[in-house]
Amino acid sequence: MPQKPIVYDAPIPEPRALTAAALQSEILEKLTYSVGKDPIVARPHDWLKATILAVRDRIIDQWMESSRETWRTSKKRVYYLSLEFLIGRLMRDAMSNIGLMEPVREALKNLNVDLGDLINLEPDAALGNGGLGRLAACFHESMSSLKIPAYGYGIRYANGMFRQEMSEGWQVELPEDWLMHGNPWEFERRESSYEVGFGGHVEPITEPDGLVRHEWRPSEHMLAVAFDTPIVGWRGARVNTLRLWSAQSIDPILLDKFNSGDHIGALEESARAEALTKILYPADSTPAGQELRLRQEFFFSSASLQDIVRRHLQQYGDMGSLPDKVAIHLNDTHPAISIAEMMRILMDLHGLRWAQAWKLTRGTFGYTNHTLLPEALESWPVGLLERLLPRHMQIIYAINAEVLTEARSRAGFTDAQVANVSLIDEHGSRRVRMGQLAFVGSHSINGVSALHTELMKETVFADLNALYPDRINNKTNGVTPRRWLMQCNPGLTKLISDRIGPQFMDNLELLANLDAHADDPGFQQQFAAVKRANKVALAQVIKDRLNVTVSPDAMFDVQVKRIHEYKRQLLNVVQAVAQYSELRAHPERDWVPRVKVFAGKAAPGYWNAKLIIKLINDVAKVINNDPAVRGLLKVVFLPNYNVSLAETIMPAADLSEQISTAGMEASGTGNMKFMANGALTIGTLDGANVEMLQAVGEDNMVIFGLKADQVAQKRARSEVPRAAIDNSPALKDALESIASGVFSPDDPNRYRDLIGGLYDHDWFMVARDFDAYAAAQKRVDEAWRTPKKWYSMAIGNTAHVGWFSSDRTIRQYAEEIWKVPVDSQ
Repeated sequence: MPQKPIVYDAPIPEPRALTAAALQSEILEKLTYSVGKDPIVARPHDWLKATILAVRDRIIDQWMESSRETWRTSKKRVYYLSLEFLIGRLMRDAMSNIGLMEPVREALKNLNVDLGDLINLEPDAALGNGGLGRLAACFHESMSSLKIPAYGYGIRYANGMFRQEMSEGWQVELPEDWLMHGNPWEFERRESSYEVGFGGHVEPITEPDGLVRHEWRPSEHMLAVAFDTPIVGWRGARVNTLRLWSAQSIDPILLDKFNSGDHIGALEESARAEALTKILYPADSTPAGQELRLRQEFFFSSASLQDIVRRHLQQYGDMGSLPDKVAIHLNDTHPAISIAEMMRILMDLHGLRWAQAWKLTRGTFGYTNHTLLPEALESWPVGLLERLLPRHMQIIYAINAEVLTEARSRAGFTDAQVANVSLIDEHGSRRVRMGQLAFVGSHSINGVSALHTELMKETVFADLNALYPDRINNKTNGVTPRRWLMQCNPGLTKLISDRIGPQFMDNLELLANLDAHADDPGFQQQFAAVKRANKVALAQVIKDRLNVTVSPDAMFDVQVKRIHEYKRQLLNVVQAVAQYSELRAHPERDWVPRVKVFAGKAAPGYWNAKLIIKLINDVAKVINNDPAVRGLLKVVFLPNYNVSLAETIMPAADLSEQISTAGMEASGTGNMKFMANGALTIGTLDGANVEMLQAVGEDNMVIFGLKADQVAQKRARSEVPRAAIDNSPALKDALESIASGVFSPDDPNRYRDLIGGLYDHDWFMVARDFDAYAAAQKRVDEAWRTPKKWYSMAIGNTAHVGWFSSDRTIRQYAEEIWKVPVDSQ
């Protein structure tokens, strides 16, 4: 039965004073009565919690009013489902967005506490891996800033992505215990708990009218419990909710087993539930790992959909208005099982017939594709889905029958085309293609850069695009300027504000006014001073973490991102080896001092990526300790790359390495963060680099290498790369020195197979792009030698970053996909 709608008519509280004195009193009150500490004995972590609680109190009134306003106006809500939300530290973000940074700083100063120390003490939420999760966080903040009613749904990982440490240059994965001491930002919502089932069987039930209804009877149940975190928009425009699910067993202990002496077995159900939300991306190289990952995806998808449907019925009373009041967005294929789960909920729980349920489902869902890599377009063994989610497998077969019938009868597809659009991959062991499921079950499918979207149409979804030609569209990614310029680079923010006025903080595209000052010698000098101060800060981090001294007057050449062969950290380090050889052979030349900074994590089961990390560290050990180099080249790998480390690295970078194999990076967002902070890009025409080049112009970027169509042609011809290596003396020498053990004397054969792959197939075009890359680096050197030219280019990058704001991206999602109104500012 529909629930009676809730009417919100509570009075809006009066805003509290923003003075330092008022905040000082509130922080002391929290320290005393919530933390339970006397200021005399309070430690830094006590002050951190007290300050967070005081700031959080200032957010809650607006949070509640945001919810009331949505109920009062019956606005359409956006629900963003993502397996990752890399939100980073929240205190500075919240204080900045509601204008509390300086009052809190002064309040703490009066208490002999340094705000900067507390900001650095807050742990990073380990809820994501890289670009996908950080994009979700940027989008959620932009939705709040644009006053779009929205919920983010994900998993409350207890450990999340592993903490990366180095042992003799090798990556070591350790638990990231960010929740060990609790999370003062979150609120447990015990009333928002839902049962999620697995396994069991499906029971057909004949209704009085003769129609057959299906009832799934799971053999295993667990509870999804909600934990809510407020996400504050710019200037407190709106506060939305990030709802994360934690798994709990229905019976925390099996007393019969415990009393019979099986004390470990008595905790089996609790352990199974705890494992579900323990780790992000459990290794899926084993059947058990695959099952756990599928369980995670269904667990959070099912809980989220139950919550969405409950809220919708509570306000509107029937399911028919679902697409008009609800927009559910799938961030990549991880939540794709939601399509089948929504169909189950509509048909099995609410009695809708197939046609109506399918129409509502497709009208409600949108899907963002983030990759063309086959391994990232998830698929699951049919047998696993039939055992774990038997009703969903029935629904997937039924959806597939409808799609294939339409492909054959309406579109006249060939057998090969029908096989391509099928939700079931019949090649080898039968698998369910989650990308196809997300595609056919959504009314909108978008790529994340212009090039990526076109390649989607031409490659992975070519036949689905022919079957449903109006569904694919482009929404180029963006990043939130609040975190990635205003908060992480206050010096540059103030400099820009002093020169063109502070209005750009509310509309990033006004940064274009900075272009008129790019050649101003005085402004260039100020810009350079801000950059150097940021480099001094990063140099100190390098010294503290690695005990390596680098000069802030050298060019900081930075590649920080997930370690993957297509991102080509290998190309970068091979070029460093070639430069090292050239530097020793010709010490008399006018060398540009460089610090090559690497950071990023390799997936635990990705051997070549972990080997590349080891190679970077081995090369660094040799180069950094060779007196012949005279400090002109340094190589460093900073472990445990996360949002907080990125906030130090991005403002300090002079050169941004965006050198992925063309056609393989969907968009990239690190490229935009570097651009905002005045770094030049050296890159391929891949992902959003293409649109960045259009925005900033060829004079302000350094582009090199094969284009996406050329890469495809070389792969299609199975071209042998050995000739490219033999014709490049610098490359051949660098590869031979790595393969022969020059950088690994303890194990001369360590890199033989890694380098051998470049000779045998070079799938990622490292060898074939090397000469173009080396030449591009020389062009970078030439620009660096002329500071006036360099800083004109750097300022030009910052001036043209406005279009790459996540606010612009979210406006496009809202207007073109979700059909929700946005703030008119």
